[in-house]
Amino acid sequence: MRYLITGGCGFVGTNVAARLIKQGDDVIVVDNLFRHGSAPNLEWLSTVGKFRWLYADTRNANDVERVVASVRPDAIFHLAGQVAMTTSIADPRLDFETNVVGTINVLEAVRKHAPECAIVYSSSNKVYGDLVRYEYEEGDSRYNCIDRPAGFDEDTPLEFHSPYGCSKGAADQYLLDYARIFGLKTVVFRHSSIYGGRQFSTFDQGWVGWFCTQAIEQRDGDPGRFTISGNGKQVRDVLYASDAVDCYLSAVENIEQAKGQAFNIGGGIDNSLSLLELFALLEELLSVKLRYDVNPPRESDQLFFVADITKASRILSFRPRVSAREGIEKTVEWLVSNQQTSGRI
Repeated sequence: MRYLITGGCGFVGTNVAARLIKQGDDVIVVDNLFRHGSAPNLEWLSTVGKFRWLYADTRNANDVERVVASVRPDAIFHLAGQVAMTTSIADPRLDFETNVVGTINVLEAVRKHAPECAIVYSSSNKVYGDLVRYEYEEGDSRYNCIDRPAGFDEDTPLEFHSPYGCSKGAADQYLLDYARIFGLKTVVFRHSSIYGGRQFSTFDQGWVGWFCTQAIEQRDGDPGRFTISGNGKQVRDVLYASDAVDCYLSAVENIEQAKGQAFNIGGGIDNSLSLLELFALLEELLSVKLRYDVNPPRESDQLFFVADITKASRILSFRPRVSAREGIEKTVEWLVSNQQTSGRI
């Protein structure tokens, strides 16, 4: 198989690329190395095995068309994108051009030059908005959704909030419409929270890795305090990177059954965590008492989002294998190792 991965030096892209390289597939990684962590991920991939890296920016239609026309891939994992809500608010145009224009460029290039190619797109649970129309209860450490106790399925009404929600949602819908109108083999994954090794988290993206980093630094003697937005009882389901890779590869394997459809992808209710529950786990694993300050909640934040993965389980045979506890342990191990080898986390 010949795979093209846009954003292939990002967190998820690097994990997907590494798996495919080890399998012996023909892997082409496309990335402009703009995001923090992409350059070291590219360097690390070179130690995994043979692949091709092409410098290209998906916002540039000529770049994308040139790559797709020359490579003619069997499958594309379209992972290039602007991934932070805070950035989308600070620079809505950049967010739009990266997520919407970049996606149109990929779709048009495939329509013209590789119409049989499968395209799997990384969308977001943010396409469902703040979900305030549902009823919640507040417990000691978390919120629970009374109306959707097992999580939200794909029939949840779309409601784009924030520039990020609009851009991811628009791209999401273009993928589905190109399947309807042009017959392309597209699949949309509406992700909850993915985490694990090769994720260079920041304060506004990759919350699991970011708070793991803060806990390690406090354990190692950093006297500072970090901040959280809201009371810490917000809940997300977490999906370890290797499970996410399994899901992506399964979508290609089952493309005839999956094409033209959206799937909610996450760890499911059994792998859900609030911030407070993550902190309790980190305090146990690292023997540290975390110190932090509380800021007001973020605009359009969801009190509770857990993906109901029933559809993905049925059509893609998707089942998370790494528990939240095991995944957090692995993430901490990777962060500590990265700190030791690079002098920083």
